[in-house]
Amino acid sequence: MLVLVAPGQGAQTPGFLTPWLDLPGAADRVAAWSDAIGLDLAHYGTQADADAIRDTAVAQPLLVAAGLLSATALGDITPGAVAGHSVGEITAAAFAGVLDDSAALTLVRKRGLAMAEAAAITETGMSALLGGDPDVSVAHLEKLGLTPANVNGAGQIVAAGTLEQLAALAEDKPEGVRKVVPLKVAGAFHTHHMAPAVDALAKAAADLAPGDPKLPYVSNKDGRTVATGAEILQRLVGQVANPVRWDLCMETFKELGVTALVEVCPGGTLTGLAKRALPGVKTLALKTPDDLDAARELIAEHSA
Repeated sequence: MLVLVAPGQGAQTPGFLTPWLDLPGAADRVAAWSDAIGLDLAHYGTQADADAIRDTAVAQPLLVAAGLLSATALGDITPGAVAGHSVGEITAAAFAGVLDDSAALTLVRKRGLAMAEAAAITETGMSALLGGDPDVSVAHLEKLGLTPANVNGAGQIVAAGTLEQLAALAEDKPEGVRKVVPLKVAGAFHTHHMAPAVDALAKAAADLAPGDPKLPYVSNKDGRTVATGAEILQRLVGQVANPVRWDLCMETFKELGVTALVEVCPGGTLTGLAKRALPGVKTLALKTPDDLDAARELIAEHSA
């Protein structure tokens, strides 16, 4: 059984979209999306530097566009389940037929703008903790006033809070944590700092008419599969200010009997977690179109 997953913010790198725009029809699709949301996705995905694509209002639509583009390039596939990490949940909602591509890009554009506005209120950020015991780490973060915003499994928790709090964490790591790595994001996402964005996103979601998922959709909120489009949309709104439980998503993958995982562009982060947390599950990350043939072979071997 195959699960198709989409990465979240921080996975973007300068120029990562360049080779994908050479695929037939890709440049035209991206141009149409860019016109629809008022953001030049091709420019940011091919020419912009790391600082420019770190901007939340840019990074989020860019990631969803890349995910949709690379998934389309795989051809007509039917995964056994879909999921996305943070903003990748919008990409996954499109995979499942909850939102069409246009609605997904419109929603993520408004999400990115709302979260960027919320992030501008206070200087905040996120750092990944590598290694250590999750319970020990979470208690330590709470002592420092930080939020365990992403509980990713495989020995990784992402802390979020003010820059001062993150600086204190760098000086005072939890016992057993090997390393604290600042992330390429511009705010404390999935924390109370994002509360203003929830209202804005709720208003944007009210204009959408979601369909029910055609595939099992695994939610970041609690790792459960969600049966209706209305509930998925509701969860997408609330998740902005609540922790991502990717560890529970991977537990559900196990329960579903997943044997292979393909991560759409810009892949790498979620396959890395899966390699550590899902032994025996074959993984493949779509980084460039050169990975498509191997991905199609893996999909053919593991599709139901």
